[in-house]
Amino acid sequence: DMKTRPAGIGNANADWMGSLPSKLSAMPLKHLAVPGSHDSFTYWVDVHAPVGPDQKAYVKYLATMFSVLAKKVMVKWSMTQNLTFKEQLDAGIRYFDLRVSSKPGEPGKEIYFIHGLFGHKVRDGLLEINNYLSRHRKEIVFLDFNHYYAMNAEHHKYLISMLQEVFGSKLCNNGAVEGITLDYLWEKGYQVIVFYHHQSAQDIPIMWPGNKIPAPWANTTEPHKLTQFLDTTLKERAKQGSFHVSQAILTPRVNTVAKGLVWGLRNYLVERNLPTIMSWVEAQRPGVDGVNIITSDFVELTDFANIVIQLNNLLLSEKDSKSR
Repeated sequence: DMKTRPAGIGNANADWMGSLPSKLSAMPLKHLAVPGSHDSFTYWVDVHAPVGPDQKAYVKYLATMFSVLAKKVMVKWSMTQNLTFKEQLDAGIRYFDLRVSSKPGEPGKEIYFIHGLFGHKVRDGLLEINNYLSRHRKEIVFLDFNHYYAMNAEHHKYLISMLQEVFGSKLCNNGAVEGITLDYLWEKGYQVIVFYHHQSAQDIPIMWPGNKIPAPWANTTEPHKLTQFLDTTLKERAKQGSFHVSQAILTPRVNTVAKGLVWGLRNYLVERNLPTIMSWVEAQRPGVDGVNIITSDFVELTDFANIVIQLNNLLLSEKDSKSR
């Protein structure tokens, strides 16, 4: 007998790409709406790890002054996603914004996901994604490696070969964005598009350059400034012939951090402004001049992924002139 699951739990969206109507699987993927998560690996951070090299000097100073206290505070601020990889994939998230780092002083070339504090080994996260994709053959993920810290040429070589080793033939070759449809990817057995924003990947066919996935960042705490910025950057999108990320996220400022410590980022910045952000998302449409990938913090707080995935239905209601 079918067990009823509480709302919002479970994997209703685990195979959403595979379930799209053929009209949509034949369209360029850059015209579909795809939910993404921001700082995707921050659901787990190690309070006792050294402070990450991406932090500003004042945080380093704080960390030496009040080591554990400061780190606990930073944990509160950097836990923007509370879901594991598999949980995010089950929820329908298909784009991940990734920042990686070595641990300075640690022997070997190990690379970790980072956001303020060190988290999981990259290899473990990639294996988790790969296992998922092997079970869900029609789902495609975008892995956007856009910030690197404390990494030299050897580290990059290590990470690039790790990506090849883990995903193998699932990796899609860099090519014309217009030609990338779900039908094409399914036919080739490709499930992973890796964007590698660093020159060490420029001659490697399975690494896509960062300029094929612009993700303009509003850098504001004001929800109305954010939605204005998202609209403006979408209007400029057509010229680029690329995928596009709309970052529907508000960025804490230093004084916001001070004010928000009591409540933490989630209550202070996000829940207060979520209605504005979500109503912007609901008003979007995919297609030639529309949204593509939309990222947000706290993907589990709302039906965020559902709302983004449902936007694709708007493409079905358009008159299909060819079939008339």
